[in-house]
Amino acid sequence: MLVQILKHTPPWVFGLFFGLIYLGYLQSKPRLISRSRLVVLPMAMLCLSFLGVLSSFGTNIIAFSAWISALIAAIAFGIALPQLDGSSYSFQSRLFSVPGSWGPLALMMCIFFTKYAVAVARAVSGNASLSSIATATACVVCGLCSGLFFVRALRVTKAARHPVRHPPIA
Repeated sequence: MLVQILKHTPPWVFGLFFGLIYLGYLQSKPRLISRSRLVVLPMAMLCLSFLGVLSSFGTNIIAFSAWISALIAAIAFGIALPQLDGSSYSFQSRLFSVPGSWGPLALMMCIFFTKYAVAVARAVSGNASLSSIATATACVVCGLCSGLFFVRALRVTKAARHPVRHPPIA
């Protein structure tokens, strides 16, 4: 059955999968990034998650209620967390130093495989609707993962409140 599922998977899905693996690998390395680049991945994952809910469930109120509730809960929780350990902000360069983490890869894979599992379940069942519990669960997972991307960005931006000031060069 697994071989049949993989055979019927469109080629672009494999490209997306490997693209996300690569992005996750990049996130595992410490790096310097601007404030605008800090929000690119959370926004991309938010869009992927939202579009996944929309394409899988249409305008189903259960789906969107579960997704937005989980997203808001994750972000609300994240606001209370302290600055991410190892992150800092340079006032001079206006760049954030962000530690590497495999967490973003795990979140990306969670969103990807949730969306993939929903697509497979719908294909196997003849595109029939999933149960309300399955719908809500998939949407909660996507909402939480998207929210956790924002939480990481929020925790990094807290470093700007305590920027690293380098002494003037003599």
